[in-house]
Amino acid sequence: MTPSVTLAFPLALLLLPLPLIAARMRAARAPAEAALRVPSGAFAAALPARGGGDRAGRVVLLAAWIALVAALAGPQVSATGEVVTASGREILLALDLSGSMLREDFVLDGKPLSRLDAVRRVAARFVAARRGDRIGLVIFGDRAYVAQPPTFDVASVAHAIDTAQIGISGRSTAISDGLGLATRRMLSSDATTKVVILLSDGVDTSGKVQATDVARLAAGHGVRVHTIALGPEDLESQPASREAVDALALREIAEAGGGTSFRVRSMADLEAMAATLDQLEPNPMKRPPLRYWRPLWMWPGGAALALVLLLAVWRRA
Repeated sequence: MTPSVTLAFPLALLLLPLPLIAARMRAARAPAEAALRVPSGAFAAALPARGGGDRAGRVVLLAAWIALVAALAGPQVSATGEVVTASGREILLALDLSGSMLREDFVLDGKPLSRLDAVRRVAARFVAARRGDRIGLVIFGDRAYVAQPPTFDVASVAHAIDTAQIGISGRSTAISDGLGLATRRMLSSDATTKVVILLSDGVDTSGKVQATDVARLAAGHGVRVHTIALGPEDLESQPASREAVDALALREIAEAGGGTSFRVRSMADLEAMAATLDQLEPNPMKRPPLRYWRPLWMWPGGAALALVLLLAVWRRA
């Protein structure tokens, strides 16, 4: 539907006949005879007035007046926009970048996909939809580091996830270190709701403390911990597999952290996990759009100014 133009101050249109009223009043007050008498030959050499030019000038002035009154009336058109306000929530993603994330055991559109690429697709899209939340990214392998401090610029976090590379933090899986760093950052946050989302596809191989103890500490400070166990195999069903994820340990971490554990074996599971996580941590930006008025007064105002300038230049020529 085409937006309709309305006037913010329609009473301003009452000014339109003002030049006509002023001209009538001036004619009524004109003197009956000339106030100054001069000899008849004094203006013999003067050029005749350009009557047509005067009429054109009056037309331009009238058009400028109409445009000025139109600007004063405040034309405006309705528009809608999203309400983006701070939610008071801070989310830190703790992403496993160990060497096993390169394993291609996911399938998308009939083509094999590595675990990291699958996570990139879903996590980046999840983050980009969290406007109003403050989002950060912690990456861990042998070591853990903050790849993106918490920020409202969710596009930059999505970009950090999309460009994350295996090996930048080592190729082992220090789950407790990644969770510990994310928790430590959360403890200094002033957010009213604090959430850590831990994603791993392996077994904690180089952590110095128990990850469940870290999760319990986080919960004690109001930080909720969700975990995502990524990969088709787990130690419960395939204890001899070198690529199996310790789903039981990640489930215990989520229980200790007061959150939910997700088991992801395929792209469909990954998509469903993102949808469920969005319900557990609802997006505050899903609100009715805000209606506002976009002013248009500058167009007739600019036209009025242009007409006056045109008339001034034309009369000086």
